[in-house]
Amino acid sequence: MSERRIVLLALIISFLVVVVLIGWGVRGLTDPRNRQFLDWGRGSEATRSVIIVSEKETCPGAPFLLPSEGYIGLHYGDPRGPYSSSAPHQGIDIFSNSMPGETPVYAAYDGYITREDTWRSALIQRIPDDPLQPGRQIWLYYTHMADREGNSFIEAAFPPGTREKFVERGTFLGYTGDYNGNSARSIWVHLHFSIILDDGQGRYLNELDFENTLDPSPYFNMPLNYSCGGGSIGCTTDPACGGD
Repeated sequence: MSERRIVLLALIISFLVVVVLIGWGVRGLTDPRNRQFLDWGRGSEATRSVIIVSEKETCPGAPFLLPSEGYIGLHYGDPRGPYSSSAPHQGIDIFSNSMPGETPVYAAYDGYITREDTWRSALIQRIPDDPLQPGRQIWLYYTHMADREGNSFIEAAFPPGTREKFVERGTFLGYTGDYNGNSARSIWVHLHFSIILDDGQGRYLNELDFENTLDPSPYFNMPLNYSCGGGSIGCTTDPACGGD
């Protein structure tokens, strides 16, 4: 190999390393979850089947039902790209082992569904009485339920403009998709799910602000917080993993 090609190859490798460092952060290089993410991206059915989480019933003692089947690849508080330590992931991303419009999404708990007039891929559900903190109202946010062009996969019972429609836990809401709004960044088929605080006046706070969200781990009795490490995800008696 010529010296010029060696230099060019070294530059390319350096560029790729920088991309990885920016996307995952320095600690991401030793994070076992990144290996899972790469394995998932390769599309091996055998590899994917091992890391898919499929809980058809609630975990023992948990109030919430996992809203969709798939690989939970981004966790609550996850600082890896496109997020960061100062603006971590506000919920969980459940990646589907399917094409858009095929993997069902279900209501995680009893509550009242709203779909704002302009929402193509999202629903929000009001929970009047937080099962883990009675007397507090919370909201559940489900999104990416449309294809890349914005064609909705939300169940027809929840058209744009739906307000306060009561559903029971396990009610079918639609299918996962890969819609990412006006962003130029394409995404894999998945459901983004988050738990949002109420503003005290009966309205949901801005989900994009991490401080307005709650760790979903104790609601599912699953280790869904990034601080839990890179182990397998399933029902557990210690969903907080000894963390906060």
